[in-house]
Amino acid sequence: MGTVTLGVSIAVPEPHGSRLQERRASFGDPAAHGIPTHVTLLPPTEVAEERLPEIAAHLAGIAAGSEPFPMRLEGTGTFRPLSPVVFVQLVEGASGCDRLQERVRDASGPVTRELQFPYHPHVTVAHGIAEEAMDRAFTELAGYEAEWLCRSFALYEQGPDGVWRKLCDYEFGSGRTVSAVPAQCGSPAEAPATTPAV
Repeated sequence: MGTVTLGVSIAVPEPHGSRLQERRASFGDPAAHGIPTHVTLLPPTEVAEERLPEIAAHLAGIAAGSEPFPMRLEGTGTFRPLSPVVFVQLVEGASGCDRLQERVRDASGPVTRELQFPYHPHVTVAHGIAEEAMDRAFTELAGYEAEWLCRSFALYEQGPDGVWRKLCDYEFGSGRTVSAVPAQCGSPAEAPATTPAV
């Protein structure tokens, strides 16, 4: 068996997810349709494929012990000049995301890793594109707002084509796995690459 690149995140639900994905594409970000709109809990992490069942069980256990919490997006922010990213700010739900990401990366679990930067939950809307386009994203989405009740997080796998595909959702309170949902508008990520055993 080889290795796979995994990520764990909270999917931004519809219609907000597709709207922000389309806006990201409109700013000229080539990664827009390969990355469903999300709040990261575990950044891209390479693991041995044989560890997928262990990782799936770990995530199910975290979800089973978690409760739904409100999330709200409002306004824009940027990590420039440190990192070429413009994002929509998470103004409610950051503490819930922080608790989850700590548990996902816990030293006793199967996906321990250090972060390059301090954890800051957000929704990326432009990354590594021309400064003028980054400025436009920052300005045009400054009034953006969305809110929802977060009830799950998801496991994703990055394919050889660079596209991130959702494997399944883990429901809070039960840890039950839910099959991958249809991709966001315009995304080639239509089906899971694999189905992790639980």
